Amino acid sequence: MSPFYTFSAQSLNGTPVALSDFSGKLVLVVNTASKCGFTPQYAGLEALYKEFADDGLVILGFPCNQFGKQEPGDAEQIAQTCQINYGVTFPMFAKVDVNGADAHPLFKWLTAELPGWLGQSIKWNFTKFLIGSDGKPIKRFASITKPENMAGLIRQQLQS
Repeated sequence: MSPFYTFSAQSLNGTPVALSDFSGKLVLVVNTASKCGFTPQYAGLEALYKEFADDGLVILGFPCNQFGKQEPGDAEQIAQTCQINYGVTFPMFAKVDVNGADAHPLFKWLTAELPGWLGQSIKWNFTKFLIGSDGKPIKRFASITKPENMAGLIRQQLQS
């Protein structure tokens, strides 16, 4: 079993979620923020989710306040931003750290498996990690990568 499936996280409403619940799904993990220049990517992520959810894609959003304090709100404020402004229906989780000693174990694992320009850390909000239906990391995408630019790889992975 992939280490991915051993992790769990709190949903935005505080419910524990085992990532093993997503076994067999193609998963896109994204660290998000509500007051970032990349925040409009929520709309693109939701479009990907709507297009590919029935084929096996799930997107998991993890709010983070480590970059420019761009996620200052509580769970209710985060939910309102996601749902009212961008119509987000994919699973959102409680705010986490993605870098440093207090980083969520999932992000410690992801950055070790798919290091980026800064090695085993995340540079900014909306870094994305694509995890195969077998739980193995496939690719890391920078913050500047627009969700629609990932559609081809997502489609390819869902068809394989």
